[in-house]
Amino acid sequence: MLAEVAVRATAELGEGPTWDPGSSTLLWVDILGCAVHRYDPLRGSDVIMELPQHVGAAKPRAGGGLVANLRDGVALLDGDGTRRWLVYWAREGVRGNDAAVDPAGRLWAGTMRYDEGTGGGWLARVEPDGTAKVVLDSVTISNGIGWSPDTRLMYYVDTPTRRIDVFDYDLDGGEAVNRRPLCSVEGTDGFPDGLCVDAEGCVWVALWGGSAVRRYTPDGRLDREVAMPVQQPTACAFGGADFTDLYVTSARVGLDEPGELDGSVLVLPGIGVGQPGTVFTG
Repeated sequence: MLAEVAVRATAELGEGPTWDPGSSTLLWVDILGCAVHRYDPLRGSDVIMELPQHVGAAKPRAGGGLVANLRDGVALLDGDGTRRWLVYWAREGVRGNDAAVDPAGRLWAGTMRYDEGTGGGWLARVEPDGTAKVVLDSVTISNGIGWSPDTRLMYYVDTPTRRIDVFDYDLDGGEAVNRRPLCSVEGTDGFPDGLCVDAEGCVWVALWGGSAVRRYTPDGRLDREVAMPVQQPTACAFGGADFTDLYVTSARVGLDEPGELDGSVLVLPGIGVGQPGTVFTG
């Protein structure tokens, strides 16, 4: 399987690919570029929304617009450019990182320190009305989040642990309990970053510094590894009309010799079948 170029770009820290079924487009962000991108595969266009601060993730909302995990908190972005805070938790030296919407429409938003200090971030659950609860504290680099097709499991990555962890998940209450390792990411120089879960319940994860994406089965077995023509794949998400195309973001930050495609968005067409995402209901 050879990756194709979806968006040729030079993103410093491309992240957060998310398929928006309402517009059949791919949302992704350049965190350090303070930009939200919307890629239309049919038109080949990539429209950019610039923001006043670093943006870790942007997800579609049920009522239109986006919800964004920004440096200082979680904000609602309307189509006319209006921005208002849903949760404001600014802390010196901390920014928002990856985020995901659970099958009930809640946002799970992670943070990290700019200096990547140990335990300096957290993972919070944000309700549509703005009520927020820190579910995990002492997180270092909060990254990939996803749910099993039956909604009973939640997967999570705190990158320096080099693990994918799994929780039992109560969808009604939004409670994640009984954290345990699904697997350790071994046999690679890469670190686990963003992830998604396919229709078979397998976990796809991007390997930062590993030039690959991997697929792990629900019992934690390495099932597949696909090489990518970038040094720092950051996250992955299924999209397309039938959710069969795996989009992979990448980053140039920190590279002494960036390659031609580092910072681009790549796609693996027809590599599997993903789950339709859920929009934020706030």
